[in-house]
Amino acid sequence: MKVFAGDIGGTKTLLQIADVADDHYQVIYEQRFESQRYDDFLSLAQNFLASAPHNAVAAIDDACVAVAGPVESTKTGQHAQVTNLPWHIDARSLAATLRLPRLLLINDFQAIGHAVDALGSEDFVVLQPGQCQPRAPRIIIGAGTGLGVAQMIWQAGQYHIIPSEGGHADFAPANETQMALLRYMQNSFSPCREAQVSPEAGCRERPHVSYDRILCGAGLMQIYKFLQAQTNGDAVAYDAAAVSAAANTDPVARAALDLFVSIYGAQAGNLALFNLAYGGVYVAGGIAPKILPYIEAGGFIQAFCDKGRMTGLMATMPVSVITHPKVGVMGAARAAAGM
Repeated sequence: MKVFAGDIGGTKTLLQIADVADDHYQVIYEQRFESQRYDDFLSLAQNFLASAPHNAVAAIDDACVAVAGPVESTKTGQHAQVTNLPWHIDARSLAATLRLPRLLLINDFQAIGHAVDALGSEDFVVLQPGQCQPRAPRIIIGAGTGLGVAQMIWQAGQYHIIPSEGGHADFAPANETQMALLRYMQNSFSPCREAQVSPEAGCRERPHVSYDRILCGAGLMQIYKFLQAQTNGDAVAYDAAAVSAAANTDPVARAALDLFVSIYGAQAGNLALFNLAYGGVYVAGGIAPKILPYIEAGGFIQAFCDKGRMTGLMATMPVSVITHPKVGVMGAARAAAGM
């Protein structure tokens, strides 16, 4: 089956035309786009289809686009608002304009769930082997432009992927440093600061600080700035990539990565407790493969397992990092083939 598949993120969008069957996946045409350069998804998709081979476009049977944001199904069809972009997508209208037979919208981490069992052993790095139980619940978590979360539940002979916006849950500090980080983040996003109103003048709101604000590229930079403020030092890194690059020579950058990894592991453990993920915890997203040595150093699994009376239970859950760079669009293609 020939399918049109997309994976929309706040930073990049990957589109493919692929030939997909149960044991077959062949990319016919593919392009990567910088999402911020486009006002909407329609113009980006039109550019892609206009540049693709005509015979490949004409052969498309179905389409699926994975979206970094919530997907809503109503009487008028499917709609999605991309969380970190001003893009609103209407599936029915988009399919009609692009002349596609059908188009399915799914959450981006729902797409990853469709691809997990199609990956090879070379596409995973095992952090904790655990004791995998077949057909048991699974959790997918991944930091990138934001934090994505999905569950996989076995039902009627297959895994069903349940999307969520769990990345927007309240950040729960685990120690004094993390409590100070929460206060720093609250002040950074304070409505008082944005409105230039002092707390004494009556602005008492404390903004919502979610894991999505911390476990992302911008969040790593916020952690670095927070630690620099603690030491009264001068910043030597100016974005998340620079923090990672400086970690071998800059103690503050290394401390920022260690704190990021610890919070990441703790939240992965929180989610694994919610559904008892004996089937596996899969760490996805663009950040984990880039900081893999720091994740493998032990802080992630230590925080993952540090759940008091449940520590022994946590050690039985398999935990792996997905390293395949195109797992999202692969999952969208498989979802399209299963329509």
